[in-house]
Amino acid sequence: MGLSMVIASGKGGVGKTSVAAGIGSALAALGKKVICVDADMGLRNLDIVLGLQERAVFDFTDVLQSRAKLQDALVPHPELPGLYVLCAPMGVRAEEVSAPDFKRLIEGLAAQADFVLCDCMAGLDAGFALAADACQGGLVVTTLDGIATRNAALCADRLSGHAPLRLVVNRIHPKLVHLKHSCTVDDAMDTVGLPLLGIVPEDEMVMAAQNHSVPVILATHSGAAAAYVNMAERLTGFPRPIPKRLRKGTIDA
Repeated sequence: MGLSMVIASGKGGVGKTSVAAGIGSALAALGKKVICVDADMGLRNLDIVLGLQERAVFDFTDVLQSRAKLQDALVPHPELPGLYVLCAPMGVRAEEVSAPDFKRLIEGLAAQADFVLCDCMAGLDAGFALAADACQGGLVVTTLDGIATRNAALCADRLSGHAPLRLVVNRIHPKLVHLKHSCTVDDAMDTVGLPLLGIVPEDEMVMAAQNHSVPVILATHSGAAAAYVNMAERLTGFPRPIPKRLRKGTIDA
């Protein structure tokens, strides 16, 4: 039985989908079977971030309503064996999806994969609840601005009881931290109240890779890509400690 994890954030714009795609890609590169579920109904883009938008035909509601078989809806990545994406519907509201059926779907996926990463809608409304209630663990994604960390704390509180539950601090600007124009990672950990999984630097290669429909770990081995690999290794139990100095604003996570 694999581990299902909701990838959540208290607010939009913190790079939650990039983190889901990056960690999912890195786990697959480590030899794990990974199913990334896009649960951001109406605003799906996980298929674009992973370069699979031309291959996606069905979404998870097609499976739930027996319009398609699961094996036909799962989109395999052509360059990362073991990585699959199950897309979200575009014209369906979260309230229209049966929570018990969605939970059974996630549990069924976890039975055949090492990791199921469920990229949910930003905020704490019905879309968040649908994904969160279906998953065992969770990753809360935040940046270092005060609004994001406060909302991440609310998100973490709603996810209490999930295990494992970890914090990802995304889009770090070392210069801003050094000049004390933003809080530190330690400050964010104190505010959110979660142990740290990893730190991701602001990296223009994330956007460049997305624009070329390539997972960033296939485009570079440094910056954000290296951070995703480190986090994937931590999730698989590899001892990758985060030195305290990295929490003070350096870009190597």
